[in-house]
Formats: sequence, C-alpha cells, structure tokens
Amino acid sequence: MLKLTIVMPCYNEGTRIYRNIIETLTQVEKFSDSFRLLVVNDGSTDETESEIRRAMATDNRVGLISYKQNKGKGYAVRRGMMSAKSEYTAFLDADLELPPYLLENFLKKIEGKLDEPAKDDEKPIGIVIGSKMHPDSQVEYPPLRKIMSTGYYLFLKAIFGLRLRDTQTGIKLFRTDLAQEIAKYCRCKGYSFDIEMLAIAEKMHNYRIEEMPVVVNFSRNKDNKSKIKLRSIFAMVRDTLRIKMYVSKLGL
Repeated sequence: MLKLTIVMPCYNEGTRIYRNIIETLTQVEKFSDSFRLLVVNDGSTDETESEIRRAMATDNRVGLISYKQNKGKGYAVRRGMMSAKSEYTAFLDADLELPPYLLENFLKKIEGKLDEPAKDDEKPIGIVIGSKMHPDSQVEYPPLRKIMSTGYYLFLKAIFGLRLRDTQTGIKLFRTDLAQEIAKYCRCKGYSFDIEMLAIAEKMHNYRIEEMPVVVNFSRNKDNKSKIKLRSIFAMVRDTLRIKMYVSKLGL
C-alpha cells in the first residue's frame, strides 16, 4: 500500500498546472518514496486536462480524475479522497500558495513523531490541518483576506464551538479510512466543504484534529483580489449555517 495520496483539485489552471505538478513531485519525493499525486480536473474549460496528461506522460506517479461539468472544490476533493488507496490522504491547492514540502511535518505529526508519546487515554491523531493563525506560521497576504479569515474564525467558533483557529487553509492530511468515512456524510460541494468535513470528524469523536504552521506565498494578481464579493461572503455564511443544521442532525 502507498503511504500517501495527494489530491489536487483544479479548475481552469491550464497556464500553470503542469509546472505546479512537477514542482509538487520534486518537493514531495525529497521526503517520501511512496506517494501518488491525484489531480482532479473539476470541469475545466481551458487546457487544464491536456496539461495534466502531459505531466502524466512524464511521471507515472501522476493520476487524473476528470469530468466535464464544474461541480465545486468540495466535490472534487471528496472524489479524489474516495479514490485513494493509501495509508494517508492529503489535499493541496493547485496554485501552490501552500508549498507541498509542508506535508513532511504533517506526516510526522499524524504518526506521532513530533510530540511526546500519546497518553493511554488520548485519542490518536486522525487529521492534521494547516493553520494560518498558528503562531509559527509565515503568512503574507492582503489585509482584506486577513480580516475575512479572522471574522470567519470568530463566526465558526460561535456556531460550532470548534477549538480550531483556522479551518479553511488549503492543505490538510487525513488517515484515509477516516477521510473516506467522513466523505460518505458530506454534502457541501463548494468552498465551505472544509468546515463540513471537520465538523463531522469532531462529532465522530474517534480521532483528534491537530493544527500545524504553514508558509503562505500569496500569488494572485490585483485583478483576482477584486473577485472577493459581498455575495461570496453571504454565500459562505449561508452554507455554514446549513452545515451546522445538517451536522447537528447526524446520528454519529
């Protein structure tokens, strides 16, 4: 069995997906000789699929899931996770604002190699998530995103009572069996899927969720910054409230 599957969801990333796939392979092979990079093409309308296939032709560690209709990041991540055949499964944003080498310490964390041995009555770690709010994180990104991240954290804390400081950073590592069990209950297809997965995991009470520091290299240009709209914020709040209602009714 493989040690690690990295799920990389992407939509219209044709101009950089080949380069980012190769960079991911280069970084990950330095700490793992047993991994697969599974790229999920979420209904892209540009050359994304052909660029992924170009990468596949040069390295057999690259896999592809592709479908014609755009269904959202949450759907793409779950589709990849359900296809994983490895001990651990991570997902990583395709823009590589979060460098793949971070997964080395994520793996050490989930395997208990960074801490004192777990106590007999302590639950094992099932999920390791990147956190921009971790005191050791190195984060440089626009003030508006900082304000939004802090506001959403406070909102989630009030709604779910989670002790986690950051649920939305696009790098997470799961025990594969746990990820696939969680995915069976998930419904959210959009960008709020992270909180749904973590809220379901918290309700299961089988494993701990731990946070790790990240390095964030903000790569979007000025035009992309302007895409943050009030309607997007309202949609996230709406989806989060729906997730709260849904998860609270699950008999887990």
